[in-house]
Amino acid sequence: MPVILIDDLSTGCADNLRHIKGHPLLECHFDTIFDKHLLAELVDRSDVVVHLAAAVGVRLIIEKPVQTIETNISGTEMVLHAASKKKKRVFLASTSEVYGKNGNGVFREDDDLVLGATAKSRWGYAASKAVDEFLALAYWRERRLPVTIGRFFNTVGPRQTGRYGMVLPTFVMQAITNQPITVFGSGKQSRCFGYVGEVIEAMLRLLQTPESLGQVINIGNDQEITIEELACLVKDRVGSTSPIQYVPYETAYESGFEDMFRRVPSLERLEKLTGFRPTMNIAEIIDRVAMDLSESNLPQVAVAALA
Repeated sequence: MPVILIDDLSTGCADNLRHIKGHPLLECHFDTIFDKHLLAELVDRSDVVVHLAAAVGVRLIIEKPVQTIETNISGTEMVLHAASKKKKRVFLASTSEVYGKNGNGVFREDDDLVLGATAKSRWGYAASKAVDEFLALAYWRERRLPVTIGRFFNTVGPRQTGRYGMVLPTFVMQAITNQPITVFGSGKQSRCFGYVGEVIEAMLRLLQTPESLGQVINIGNDQEITIEELACLVKDRVGSTSPIQYVPYETAYESGFEDMFRRVPSLERLEKLTGFRPTMNIAEIIDRVAMDLSESNLPQVAVAALA
């Protein structure tokens, strides 16, 4: 099946597609979804619309709050409006950030969303993605647009950059260059990391599941690890001599920065709908990221402990 891609490369690069460049079933447009006419044309030519265009990464969200909110809300509105004209099947990527400061730890899709003060720019991102969800579900209820919402938890894998605050590629690059591995905060906060290939598998299965229409579904891995443990594991898997350095949130981001202590997805709904749940363990994910970074950026570095 042909794939049509539109990407403004604001948080990516064309080189990520080098391994499939020139593929007869891939059509690339390095442009923005805010090009209304181009967007309408490409949506009309498509059977399924997968909307992944959004601001990503904590650092970008903190540094560019206007771009974050405008991209998320206005961009999603344009995609849904274009898809609604022809009732195109839509998958909307949301985020676990919408759960905010909910203290449940293990998050279920119907849990309350608990956001912080509007003075904290981090919550602007969470609020904008929550608005995306409300808007998509409104299109489903009022206009019968066939839409499914996936709430992505931390998704990682080869070709991901740490430039915008993604923790795993940052740790791996620091480790393979024997630079200090910078842990923000105490390191006791925990996260779950899902491999990108398994996340895509879940997404494709949901697109083939009519029962997922009008629903929000968590997508990610539910194997929990603290950021401190992650830093130690990366160091061990790479065979690095890097020291682990703790950096206060105020130094890393902004004064008064708020973080969530624990973020684990309930995958019951995903498994019930599709029969699938991501299972790749974090050690294997680290190995794959380390191999990719060493081959693509540091060909002279031998990455150890990949067995």
